[in-house]
Amino acid sequence: MKIIKIVLLFLVLSLISFTAIHKYYVSVTEVEYVKEKKSVQIISRIFIEDLEDVIQLRYNEDLRIEKENEVPEIDFFIEKYLKAKLIININGEEKLVNYLGKEFDNDIVICYLEIEGVDKIQSLEIQNQVLFDLYAEQQNIVRTKVNSENKSFILIKENDKGLLNFK
Repeated sequence: MKIIKIVLLFLVLSLISFTAIHKYYVSVTEVEYVKEKKSVQIISRIFIEDLEDVIQLRYNEDLRIEKENEVPEIDFFIEKYLKAKLIININGEEKLVNYLGKEFDNDIVICYLEIEGVDKIQSLEIQNQVLFDLYAEQQNIVRTKVNSENKSFILIKENDKGLLNFK
């Protein structure tokens, strides 16, 4: 377990420390259950350039993700893409993921999502295919905090789902 934490820390620090050019294809998604709000809060960190490339490839080659003077449609396409690529089942039932918005941190776009009306979580299945259609070597790190338990896993194109059980 300690080795996994060290590897995850290395990958997260690598993701955060890159500036203009990066050679690793990694996203980090945090999933936290907030029992008091009956809400699953999701934060996904993706390199701006990678997300822009996949949106241009799938939807419109002229769309740009920019910190200023961004076209309003970009949020529509980010939401459409994330809802297609990030699928969450809670207690065996697929849940509607609401896109709340985004903000920027250097080269990274931070996307905020939420699932409302969750009374309890006994099992959580996450399928994260973000950027798998663009990069074969893409890795998606998923960190969860549910019922005071922290669990993590790494998804790759050949293994794009993780299933966790909780008390």
